Amino acid sequence: MRLTAILFWLLAFTAQPAFAASAPELKSLEQQLSLILASKSGDHGVAALDLATGEIVGVAADEPFPMASTVKIAIAAHYLAEVEAGRRSMNDIIAGRSAASLMDAMIITSDNHATDLLLMNLGGPAATQRWLHQKNIYGLRVDRTIDQLLRARRDLYDVRDSSTPRAMVNLLGQLDKGNLLQPWSRFHLLSLMERCKTGKNRIRGMLPFGTQVQNKTGTLNGLTTDVGFITLPDGRRLAVAFFARHGTDRPRTIAETARTVYDGFLRWVKTPFGAKAGVTTTAPALVPQTAAPTTASAGFAVRASTERH
Repeated sequence: MRLTAILFWLLAFTAQPAFAASAPELKSLEQQLSLILASKSGDHGVAALDLATGEIVGVAADEPFPMASTVKIAIAAHYLAEVEAGRRSMNDIIAGRSAASLMDAMIITSDNHATDLLLMNLGGPAATQRWLHQKNIYGLRVDRTIDQLLRARRDLYDVRDSSTPRAMVNLLGQLDKGNLLQPWSRFHLLSLMERCKTGKNRIRGMLPFGTQVQNKTGTLNGLTTDVGFITLPDGRRLAVAFFARHGTDRPRTIAETARTVYDGFLRWVKTPFGAKAGVTTTAPALVPQTAAPTTASAGFAVRASTERH
């Protein structure tokens, strides 16, 4: 009986999908990310998804990390879905402010009070969690309002209000595919993310000047996060999620890993029609602008974030 149980456990374990890049060049990128993060203090989770090919790389991609304010993407998407269904409007007045102005504040400046007003109007955390499950988004938990989260005793290993890096890029990927929102709603949310003013020393910190980034940051004492989309010079788009827990200089770590992801995917192009995948090509030249850092260690200037959460 015990042998049967052990065999069953082994079969279940081996059936779990391995989180690894399928192309050799992307496996090398994954190893590079692992080496970078192993040299840093604290613990980190990373996932990056090529939205055109479905290729994905990750480090600790199935480890839950607190979302902090990155949860606001899910809340915004839920509210926009309600607008599409005709149950709400962007012109609705909530506590004296329009829903549109609250969403702007929630995504662009990470306003916590605006977030909670929208969240409670939707029916609270449980309502957004149900919506995510209805959309087959799992591995991402919405348990408390922002106010409740900030008032609670801080535990950065609490699975409440957490997401794995894999789950976060899945949410972003479904948003990009149009599985969550209609085109106009998707465009509106991505345009707000592109105007994000917080944490400019994270994903954006070391990318070439002019790179299109649509992101949402998150911050707690001992935690720094940034998730969103990066557009490469050849037009390909990546969904990315970076979580840094404990340790020092977390924004710089995110900036370094974001640049490593950018360079790694830029060097890799998947050949269509079943030909050899993972062909390394010369990256398209960037349009000359101002001097930009060419390596993950050059030209990084820490800028203070105004985000409170």
